[in-house]
Amino acid sequence: MSALSQLNIIQVKELTKSVNTLDGDLTILSDISFNVKPGESVAIVGASGSGKSTLLSLLAGLDRASAGSIVLDGEALEELDEEGRAALRAQKVGFVFQSFMLVQSLSALENVMLPAELANQKDAKEQALALLEQVGLSHRVEHYPSQLSGGEQQRVAIARAFVGTPKILFADEPSANLDSKNGKLIEQLLFDLNQQQGTTLVLVTHDESLAQRCDRILHIEGGELTQLRDPENNNDESLEETAQEQANVG
Repeated sequence: MSALSQLNIIQVKELTKSVNTLDGDLTILSDISFNVKPGESVAIVGASGSGKSTLLSLLAGLDRASAGSIVLDGEALEELDEEGRAALRAQKVGFVFQSFMLVQSLSALENVMLPAELANQKDAKEQALALLEQVGLSHRVEHYPSQLSGGEQQRVAIARAFVGTPKILFADEPSANLDSKNGKLIEQLLFDLNQQQGTTLVLVTHDESLAQRCDRILHIEGGELTQLRDPENNNDESLEETAQEQANVG
Protein backbone atom coordinates (compact mmCIF):
# COMPACT_ATOMS: atom_id res chain seq x y z
CA MET A 1 0.00 0.00 0.00
CA SER A 2 1.42 3.42 -0.93
CA ALA A 3 1.94 6.23 1.58
CA LEU A 4 -0.74 8.23 -0.23
CA SER A 5 -3.41 5.55 0.19
CA GLN A 6 -2.57 5.38 3.90
CA LEU A 7 -3.21 9.13 4.21
CA ASN A 8 -6.38 9.16 2.09
CA ILE A 9 -9.38 6.90 2.55
CA ILE A 10 -10.45 7.68 -1.04
CA GLN A 11 -7.92 8.05 -3.84
CA VAL A 12 -9.13 8.80 -7.37
CA LYS A 13 -6.66 8.99 -10.24
CA GLU A 14 -7.34 9.80 -13.92
CA LEU A 15 -10.87 8.42 -13.73
CA THR A 16 -12.79 8.23 -17.00
CA LYS A 17 -16.24 6.86 -17.81
CA SER A 18 -17.53 6.43 -21.38
CA VAL A 19 -20.59 4.66 -22.77
CA ASN A 20 -21.47 3.46 -26.24
CA THR A 21 -24.35 5.22 -28.01
CA LEU A 22 -25.82 5.11 -31.50
CA ASP A 23 -23.78 8.22 -32.28
CA GLY A 24 -20.54 6.71 -30.97
CA ASP A 25 -18.74 6.85 -27.63
CA LEU A 26 -20.03 9.40 -25.11
CA THR A 27 -17.60 10.50 -22.40
CA ILE A 28 -19.44 11.18 -19.14
CA LEU A 29 -16.37 11.74 -16.95
CA SER A 30 -12.88 12.61 -18.11
CA ASP A 31 -9.56 12.36 -16.24
CA ILE A 32 -10.89 12.98 -12.70
CA SER A 33 -8.29 13.00 -9.90
CA PHE A 34 -8.70 13.88 -6.21
CA ASN A 35 -8.18 12.49 -2.70
CA VAL A 36 -10.33 12.43 0.44
CA LYS A 37 -8.94 12.16 3.96
CA PRO A 38 -10.58 10.00 6.67
CA GLY A 39 -13.44 11.81 8.41
CA GLU A 40 -13.73 14.57 5.80
CA SER A 41 -17.04 15.78 4.42
CA VAL A 42 -16.92 16.48 0.67
CA ALA A 43 -19.64 17.87 -1.60
CA ILE A 44 -19.73 17.10 -5.32
CA VAL A 45 -21.62 19.86 -7.11
CA GLY A 46 -22.46 20.61 -10.71
CA ALA A 47 -25.31 21.22 -13.12
CA SER A 48 -27.73 18.46 -14.07
CA GLY A 49 -25.98 16.11 -16.47
CA SER A 50 -22.49 17.16 -15.38
CA GLY A 51 -21.59 13.63 -14.30
CA LYS A 52 -21.69 14.05 -10.52
CA SER A 53 -24.09 11.15 -9.82
CA THR A 54 -22.09 8.92 -12.18
CA LEU A 55 -18.97 9.81 -10.20
CA LEU A 56 -20.69 8.85 -6.95
CA SER A 57 -21.77 5.49 -8.40
CA LEU A 58 -18.19 4.79 -9.50
CA LEU A 59 -16.81 5.72 -6.09
CA ALA A 60 -19.25 3.33 -4.40
CA GLY A 61 -18.40 0.51 -6.79
CA LEU A 62 -21.94 0.44 -8.17
CA ASP A 63 -20.56 1.05 -11.67
CA ARG A 64 -17.21 0.36 -13.34
CA ALA A 65 -14.89 2.99 -14.78
CA SER A 66 -13.65 2.88 -18.37
CA ALA A 67 -10.16 3.96 -17.27
CA GLY A 68 -8.31 5.21 -14.21
CA SER A 69 -8.35 3.99 -10.62
CA ILE A 70 -10.33 4.31 -7.40
CA VAL A 71 -8.86 3.13 -4.10
CA LEU A 72 -11.23 2.86 -1.12
CA ASP A 73 -9.51 2.36 2.23
CA GLY A 74 -6.55 0.70 0.53
CA GLU A 75 -8.52 -1.50 -1.88
CA ALA A 76 -8.41 -0.83 -5.63
CA LEU A 77 -11.92 -1.19 -7.07
CA GLU A 78 -10.65 -2.08 -10.55
CA GLU A 79 -9.00 -5.18 -9.10
CA LEU A 80 -12.26 -6.48 -7.59
CA ASP A 81 -15.03 -8.40 -9.33
CA GLU A 82 -18.70 -7.70 -8.60
CA GLU A 83 -18.69 -10.03 -5.61
CA GLY A 84 -15.58 -8.36 -4.23
CA ARG A 85 -17.02 -4.88 -4.65
CA ALA A 86 -20.24 -5.98 -2.93
CA ALA A 87 -18.23 -7.37 -0.02
CA LEU A 88 -16.28 -4.10 0.24
CA ARG A 89 -19.52 -2.11 0.32
CA ALA A 90 -20.96 -4.38 2.99
CA GLN A 91 -17.88 -3.94 5.18
CA LYS A 92 -16.99 -0.29 4.71
CA VAL A 93 -19.62 1.71 2.78
CA GLY A 94 -23.05 3.18 3.46
CA PHE A 95 -25.24 4.75 0.76
CA VAL A 96 -28.20 7.15 1.01
CA PHE A 97 -30.26 7.37 -2.21
CA GLN A 98 -32.42 10.29 -3.32
CA SER A 99 -35.40 7.95 -3.72
CA PHE A 100 -34.92 6.22 -0.32
CA MET A 101 -34.71 2.68 -1.83
CA LEU A 102 -36.38 0.99 1.13
CA VAL A 103 -37.71 -2.58 0.85
CA GLN A 104 -41.47 -2.09 0.89
CA SER A 105 -42.22 -5.49 2.42
CA LEU A 106 -39.96 -4.86 5.43
CA SER A 107 -40.65 -2.72 8.49
CA ALA A 108 -38.44 0.24 9.37
CA LEU A 109 -36.57 -1.93 11.86
CA GLU A 110 -36.11 -4.74 9.34
CA ASN A 111 -34.89 -2.32 6.66
CA VAL A 112 -32.21 -0.96 8.98
CA MET A 113 -31.23 -4.44 10.19
CA LEU A 114 -30.85 -5.81 6.66
CA PRO A 115 -27.23 -4.71 5.89
CA ALA A 116 -26.02 -5.89 9.29
CA GLU A 117 -27.74 -9.24 8.85
CA LEU A 118 -26.22 -9.67 5.39
CA ALA A 119 -22.82 -8.97 6.98
CA ASN A 120 -23.56 -11.64 9.62
CA GLN A 121 -23.40 -9.18 12.50
CA LYS A 122 -24.96 -10.74 15.59
CA ASP A 123 -26.11 -7.42 17.10
CA ALA A 124 -28.07 -6.30 14.02
CA LYS A 125 -31.28 -5.64 15.93
CA GLU A 126 -29.55 -3.73 18.72
CA GLN A 127 -27.71 -1.56 16.20
CA ALA A 128 -30.89 -0.88 14.25
CA LEU A 129 -32.92 0.06 17.33
CA ALA A 130 -30.19 2.43 18.54
CA LEU A 131 -29.91 4.15 15.15
CA LEU A 132 -33.67 4.49 14.74
CA GLU A 133 -33.81 6.12 18.15
CA GLN A 134 -30.97 8.43 17.14
CA VAL A 135 -32.89 9.59 14.06
CA GLY A 136 -36.07 10.06 16.11
CA LEU A 137 -38.04 7.04 14.91
CA SER A 138 -38.08 4.73 17.91
CA HIS A 139 -41.90 4.98 17.87
CA ARG A 140 -42.11 3.88 14.21
CA VAL A 141 -39.93 0.76 14.16
CA GLU A 142 -42.76 -1.60 13.19
CA HIS A 143 -44.18 0.65 10.46
CA TYR A 144 -43.70 -0.14 6.78
CA PRO A 145 -42.40 2.42 4.25
CA SER A 146 -45.91 3.02 2.87
CA GLN A 147 -46.96 4.09 6.38
CA LEU A 148 -44.13 6.63 6.71
CA SER A 149 -43.79 10.15 5.37
CA GLY A 150 -41.00 11.02 2.93
CA GLY A 151 -38.92 12.56 5.68
CA GLU A 152 -39.39 9.50 7.87
CA GLN A 153 -38.43 7.17 5.03
CA GLN A 154 -35.22 9.10 4.42
CA ARG A 155 -34.42 8.95 8.15
CA VAL A 156 -34.84 5.17 7.97
CA ALA A 157 -32.53 5.16 4.95
CA ILE A 158 -29.90 7.15 6.86
CA ALA A 159 -30.13 4.80 9.84
CA ARG A 160 -29.69 1.87 7.43
CA ALA A 161 -26.67 3.54 5.84
CA PHE A 162 -24.94 3.95 9.20
CA VAL A 163 -25.60 0.44 10.51
CA GLY A 164 -22.32 -1.41 10.95
CA THR A 165 -20.50 1.94 11.36
CA PRO A 166 -19.22 2.28 7.78
CA LYS A 167 -15.97 4.12 7.16
CA ILE A 168 -17.44 5.94 4.15
CA LEU A 169 -20.95 7.26 3.51
CA PHE A 170 -22.09 8.26 0.03
CA ALA A 171 -25.27 10.33 -0.32
CA ASP A 172 -26.94 11.21 -3.63
CA GLU A 173 -29.13 14.34 -3.33
CA PRO A 174 -30.32 13.14 0.10
CA SER A 175 -32.86 15.94 0.65
CA ALA A 176 -33.98 16.62 -2.94
CA ASN A 177 -37.36 14.84 -2.62
CA LEU A 178 -38.25 16.44 0.72
CA ASP A 179 -39.84 19.69 1.82
CA SER A 180 -37.58 22.37 3.28
CA LYS A 181 -38.16 21.45 6.94
CA ASN A 182 -37.56 17.73 6.47
CA GLY A 183 -34.65 18.43 4.11
CA LYS A 184 -32.83 20.48 6.75
CA LEU A 185 -33.47 17.75 9.33
CA ILE A 186 -32.01 15.07 7.05
CA GLU A 187 -28.97 17.20 6.28
CA GLN A 188 -28.33 17.83 9.97
CA LEU A 189 -28.61 14.11 10.72
CA LEU A 190 -25.98 13.32 8.09
CA PHE A 191 -23.49 15.77 9.58
CA ASP A 192 -24.28 14.77 13.17
CA LEU A 193 -23.68 11.09 12.45
CA ASN A 194 -20.62 11.95 10.34
CA GLN A 195 -19.07 13.75 13.30
CA GLN A 196 -20.19 11.30 15.98
CA GLN A 197 -18.94 8.20 14.16
CA GLY A 198 -16.01 9.75 12.30
CA THR A 199 -17.46 8.55 9.01
CA THR A 200 -16.12 10.07 5.80
CA LEU A 201 -19.04 11.78 4.04
CA VAL A 202 -19.22 12.29 0.26
CA LEU A 203 -22.45 13.78 -1.04
CA VAL A 204 -23.83 14.92 -4.38
CA THR A 205 -25.96 18.03 -4.22
CA HIS A 206 -27.22 20.93 -6.29
CA ASP A 207 -27.80 22.91 -3.07
CA GLU A 208 -24.97 25.40 -2.61
CA SER A 209 -25.86 26.04 1.04
CA LEU A 210 -25.58 22.32 1.80
CA ALA A 211 -22.28 22.13 -0.07
CA GLN A 212 -20.94 25.03 2.00
CA ARG A 213 -21.36 22.93 5.16
CA CYS A 214 -18.82 20.41 3.89
CA ASP A 215 -15.07 20.57 4.46
CA ARG A 216 -14.44 20.68 0.71
CA ILE A 217 -16.37 21.20 -2.52
CA LEU A 218 -15.63 19.46 -5.84
CA HIS A 219 -17.09 21.21 -8.88
CA ILE A 220 -17.86 19.01 -11.91
CA GLU A 221 -18.57 20.65 -15.25
CA GLY A 222 -19.05 18.74 -18.49
CA GLY A 223 -17.60 15.61 -16.94
CA GLU A 224 -14.43 17.35 -15.80
CA LEU A 225 -13.28 18.37 -12.33
CA THR A 226 -12.93 22.14 -12.59
CA GLN A 227 -12.32 23.18 -8.99
CA LEU A 228 -11.53 21.91 -5.50
CA ARG A 229 -12.61 24.43 -2.88
CA ASP A 230 -12.36 24.79 0.90
CA PRO A 231 -15.56 26.67 1.89
CA GLU A 232 -14.20 27.85 5.27
CA ASN A 233 -11.11 29.51 3.84
CA ASN A 234 -12.65 30.07 0.38
CA ASN A 235 -9.43 28.77 -1.14
CA ASP A 236 -9.16 27.01 -4.48
CA GLU A 237 -6.90 23.96 -4.47
CA SER A 238 -4.81 23.63 -7.60
CA LEU A 239 -5.72 20.58 -9.65
CA GLU A 240 -2.15 20.58 -10.90
CA GLU A 241 -0.87 20.37 -7.32
CA THR A 242 -3.18 17.44 -6.59
CA ALA A 243 -1.98 15.58 -9.69
CA GLN A 244 1.65 16.31 -8.81
CA GLU A 245 1.13 15.03 -5.25
CA GLN A 246 -0.25 11.74 -6.59
CA ALA A 247 2.59 11.41 -9.10
CA ASN A 248 5.25 12.03 -6.44
CA VAL A 249 3.87 9.48 -3.98
CA GLY A 250 3.00 6.74 -6.40
